[in-house]
Amino acid sequence: MPEINEIRKEFPILGEKVYGKQLVYLDNAATTQKPECVIDTISEVYRTINSNVHRGVHHLSGVATERMEEARRIVQKFVGARHSREIIFTRGTTESINLVAASFGSTLRAGDEVILSTLEHHSNIVPWQLLRERTGIELRIAPLNGNGSIDLEAFKELFTSRTRLCSIAHVSNVLGVTNPVEEIIGIAHGHGVPVLVDGAQSTPHTRIDLAALDADFFAFSGHKAYGPTGVGVLYGKEELLEMMPPYHGGGEMIKNVTFEKTTFNELPFKFEAGTPDYVGIIALGRALQWISDIGIENIAEHERALTRYTLEQLKAIPSIRIFGKPDNAAISFLAGNIHPADLGTILDRLGIAIRTGHHCAQPLMDYLGIPGTVRASFAVYNTKEEVDIFIKGVERAIKMFA
Repeated sequence: MPEINEIRKEFPILGEKVYGKQLVYLDNAATTQKPECVIDTISEVYRTINSNVHRGVHHLSGVATERMEEARRIVQKFVGARHSREIIFTRGTTESINLVAASFGSTLRAGDEVILSTLEHHSNIVPWQLLRERTGIELRIAPLNGNGSIDLEAFKELFTSRTRLCSIAHVSNVLGVTNPVEEIIGIAHGHGVPVLVDGAQSTPHTRIDLAALDADFFAFSGHKAYGPTGVGVLYGKEELLEMMPPYHGGGEMIKNVTFEKTTFNELPFKFEAGTPDYVGIIALGRALQWISDIGIENIAEHERALTRYTLEQLKAIPSIRIFGKPDNAAISFLAGNIHPADLGTILDRLGIAIRTGHHCAQPLMDYLGIPGTVRASFAVYNTKEEVDIFIKGVERAIKMFA
């Protein structure tokens, strides 16, 4: 793995100053910054090969199409999917989950059950609630154990003859806790129930091997993995995608259209109606290649070390309360009675970017009995020196409110 300072040089924004202070960016669970190779790829595509994909017979269209499909193959390899046709491009994790809720969900009937967990992001709650309003399905919620991950024993008890799907976060965006998804998938499959894994917070931080994991669906966002915003991925097992109806209708997802009947395209195009963000998709492929060049294991080791170091520093501050047992590049905490937004504002004035609030996980906040937390989250370009600046900022804020 290259030296961290060499990696940092690839991120122009890290040289910026905020209120005259050097930027310390610790809001990576919300979005990561972009290396120059990703920024350059976006510019290069627009400058040299910009053309609508899959439809043109001319040279530019052919090149753009091949670059986009190359990105699909990069994604396939990155997550260990069996076939590139199992990789569907979306606008992000949110749309990927909505696609499954709308399409796979169209096969569900009143009284059928979907299992979620207490720690889910709103994007893995609201689509299922909307489906419940349309069809009358029921939602069953898995509780957490003392570490903040899903309680497997309680999870086992949720299954009935009407359970049709489990939709579970791989890593909590609030607690930084990794769920035992291998065991979860094994339990669900033992009941003949497919599993959707929300991989938004795991994909940038740990190796994903879908062949070994055996997830039926897996979703993640490009912008949390050093790629552009507005681009994401849904992996689905081929046999499930084949039986699901299209999510959107329009161009590209059709084979033939008459006013009487439409026949749909093959995978993956059946789920990719309209002109895709081929520029963003190509840039996503470049971002994942950049991660692979550094080595996801190297990134994971560095981030785990930062997480441990930060936890040690925070635990040394008497008024700090840490939630869960973080193991995956995000830490949520409160400092005494200081409102998270107040602490976040003070840190911002010191040039430190963190996240405050309920983090789109209000049911989890209700479970914890709090309105929100302060969250620091890490990427490969963060350093121990930045953590030290962050800790000093927290200590300064606490003194101000003493």
